[in-house]
Amino acid sequence: MKGPGIFLAQFIGQDAPFNSLANLLSWASSLGYEGIQIPTNDPKIFDLELAANSQTYCDDIKGMFAEHKLSITELSTHLQGQLLAVHPAYDALFDSFAPEALRGNPLARTQWAHSQLLLAAKASQNLALTTHASFSGSLLWPYFYPWPQRPKGLVDEAFTELAARWLPILNTFDEHGVDICFELHPSEDLHDGVTFERFLEHTKQHPRANILFDPSHLVLQHIDYSGFIDIYHDRIKAFHVKDAEFIISPRSGSYGGYQEWTERPGRFRSLGDGQIDFKRIFSQLCRYNYQGWAVLEWECCLKHPEDGAREGAEFIRSHMIRKAEKAFDDFAAVKSDEHFNRSVLGLHND
Repeated sequence: MKGPGIFLAQFIGQDAPFNSLANLLSWASSLGYEGIQIPTNDPKIFDLELAANSQTYCDDIKGMFAEHKLSITELSTHLQGQLLAVHPAYDALFDSFAPEALRGNPLARTQWAHSQLLLAAKASQNLALTTHASFSGSLLWPYFYPWPQRPKGLVDEAFTELAARWLPILNTFDEHGVDICFELHPSEDLHDGVTFERFLEHTKQHPRANILFDPSHLVLQHIDYSGFIDIYHDRIKAFHVKDAEFIISPRSGSYGGYQEWTERPGRFRSLGDGQIDFKRIFSQLCRYNYQGWAVLEWECCLKHPEDGAREGAEFIRSHMIRKAEKAFDDFAAVKSDEHFNRSVLGLHND
């Protein structure tokens, strides 16, 4: 495992040091981070189209990172992936994720999202990256609770369409040697293990369809995040280190009662301030030989982001595990073969 890394999306702003990639790299490096996950929706920070079409631009970006002794963990197309599949109920809300000229035109917006994802595959290759972070988008989310009863075939039809939109993109990523890691997230059609499995079924178990593991979203859904790793470790290729808590309430539950984040029973927290057992998570990922980055995503509803970022680097570093190269009891091992083993068991060797 590599780390600590940090996702920049929640830190970009108008004021220094959050107003340019160079300033952000200097800031992150000063906090002790070693990797940066780059959002690709703001050309002032990172020009995705230029990165896909110019190796020189990518070499300059890599040089900038090298100056700060930093690595790129992944590019992120969370917002573009979201726009690949949008239910009409969310059109107005998600329009702000697209260029202004496309707003009010869902078809053009979807086509733009598709082209952005293809650019991300090439840009990732140009930057020598092998993993990419994204959202799946959603056609079904308004129907996540079955009342009124969902029409038969609705779910299958939605996943058939979602797979049809993603398959050409997955194939392009495959051509460029890059895995797409879907962040399983409420409001996305891929939000838990079952929905991820449905997607795999509809994409014929595509090898490039993988998981960005974020335990905070599993806690808020009351999913066993430890068991999740046991089941899906082969598909976990990226990792957001984000804490959360669920404080059971007599007034509100998992759906949150339309309350603000500070009032909800389930809340995102800065690392160490929530309920997630990260020692267990890091141990399991070490056990399964996870080779990717451990990347902080800050979304705490209470703590200031700069404090969360400052504390997060050391938190991740303190949980990193260098995997043992030998068993603790190897010193007591004896040489054996079938004859020896049978004699130890008291069996005759005829």
